[in-house]
Amino acid sequence: MRMDLPKENSSPHAHQFPVASEVQEELERVLGSSAFRATPRRKKLLRYLVEESLAGRGRELKGYTIATLVFERDESFDPQADPVVRLEARRLRHDLDSYYVSHGRKNPVRISIPKGQYVPLMEWGDRGSAADDAASVAADDPEVHLPKTADIKSSIFFRRASIAAGVSCILLLAASILVFLNPLQSRKSNATENGAAIAVIPFQAESADATQVLLATGMADEIMGGINRFGVFRLYMPSSGGKGIAGSDPLEIGKKLNLDYVVSGTLGVDDTAATLRVNARLIDVHSQRILWMGSYDRNYSTHSLQAVQREIATAVASALGQPYGVLRTDESVRTAGADASNMSSYQCVLRGYTYRRSFDRSEHDAVLPCLEKAVQRDPNYAEAWAMLAWFYMDEGRFGWTADGNQDGAYRRALATAQHAIALEHNNVSALKTLASTEHYMGNYAESARVERLALALNPIDPDTLAQFGWRLAVRGNFEEGIPYLRQAIERSINPPGWYYHLIAVDQYLKGQYQEMLETAQRSVVDGSGISWSFVAIAEGALGDKDQAHAALEKMAEISPLLARAPADAYRRHQATDSIVDALVAGLRKAGWSETPPTKNPA
Repeated sequence: MRMDLPKENSSPHAHQFPVASEVQEELERVLGSSAFRATPRRKKLLRYLVEESLAGRGRELKGYTIATLVFERDESFDPQADPVVRLEARRLRHDLDSYYVSHGRKNPVRISIPKGQYVPLMEWGDRGSAADDAASVAADDPEVHLPKTADIKSSIFFRRASIAAGVSCILLLAASILVFLNPLQSRKSNATENGAAIAVIPFQAESADATQVLLATGMADEIMGGINRFGVFRLYMPSSGGKGIAGSDPLEIGKKLNLDYVVSGTLGVDDTAATLRVNARLIDVHSQRILWMGSYDRNYSTHSLQAVQREIATAVASALGQPYGVLRTDESVRTAGADASNMSSYQCVLRGYTYRRSFDRSEHDAVLPCLEKAVQRDPNYAEAWAMLAWFYMDEGRFGWTADGNQDGAYRRALATAQHAIALEHNNVSALKTLASTEHYMGNYAESARVERLALALNPIDPDTLAQFGWRLAVRGNFEEGIPYLRQAIERSINPPGWYYHLIAVDQYLKGQYQEMLETAQRSVVDGSGISWSFVAIAEGALGDKDQAHAALEKMAEISPLLARAPADAYRRHQATDSIVDALVAGLRKAGWSETPPTKNPA
């Protein structure tokens, strides 16, 4: 199967898909045109669908939500009994098709509503040239291959599934209900839902003071806003505006709404000490376990009380929602050791994060087919496409491609990440993957530009901070990169080992060998050869030959490439020559030579 990729710089546009401002401009153009014959209600629907998608909430566009927020149905709305959303979406689809066939045929951007979904597709209007360029590249470059299960018929960026494939996916998703057990009771996971269901109920004020009550009630909204930045969870309001919920039993609320998790807590203000105190907890509704508790005490001034509330809410949201945080760690535990071939799309993504803690080859090979199946059966799931791009990129940077074509692996990763962004413009996971791929392809300025976009969208994500800091530092910009890495570690519940790597390198270059050893020892939680190479370098610099020798043995056992050609291993990650030379010199001082180390005699 072949990948159809547009030629580099062949597009007349400055970028390969419309950005938010261009889509918004097209939306206003359509809504303001007398040739667009939609009713006021369908125009309202179009605006809602497009603006929610641009805000990164495309996966939350469900029939119930649309009915209540757009068509003003009440909470008793039943989509099976009242088909208003499906009917109006179908009519809106026809309105758009009619408009673009006639008056809007030359518009620079085209908005459409694909059959069977509510998430709008935003693409360039001149799609023909892109398809022509794609065919040209496919003919010129026999080394470019499609993601193994995707059938991208024109541009990878604007993929449309065929009607037959769409019907097959719908039938498959409708039939797929996966049940797996936790230590206390079973939990159902619907493959079409792609994310844990969570509600944050209004916190309980410790007194009846009006200010405390207001802050406690608003805490839930602030936390939900923070969790929403991570984009992989389904958030629910316990009731309209959250009224009448504070102080209620979280488990009862969770069971009533069929949730996976509930966040609750208390808030108090000590006027004498000028302290805002918040206690938060995360409850697993199914097992009734308290999975996490956090206590926060912050000083405030009269004018900063609300700012302190927001700071605490941000800390809670980050602890729960970050890629290696409480929620995804708990979800990942349920998939550990399971057969990846039988997992839902969301579970495949979770296993992807588990893999990305260790970068273990066997885990990569087990999860890759799972992700490829996920994007086939759930083609609009941007998170799965983004994770798949990581896996393709790793094939290149770790030398795991079957044909040895590193560039082909990077191009697959690039196209897959761009497709994820085409599906969901503000998807932070996809932007991070794209930035990383650009880095490994040597496009450092573009990598930094894209990573800054991801950071702007979710500044509370430690993983985004760590990736940006890591790539800045590995290119020699330690001054800017190291603070990002330290922030990431400070904000992480359980940081992966690679968060520490460039901090250790920076300490080595500064002659801070004891500090480097302590940092490198923290990094070995990932079990990587690079982490052990840093331990060896630090021990060698400190003069402990026995410990350095033991670390070199461990490094060689895990990574034959590092034992054989460490300079090549370090350069795979685009490290500068000065960094590579210093690290290799450090390995030599630790006892490394071209002949792999042997065990000390007993």
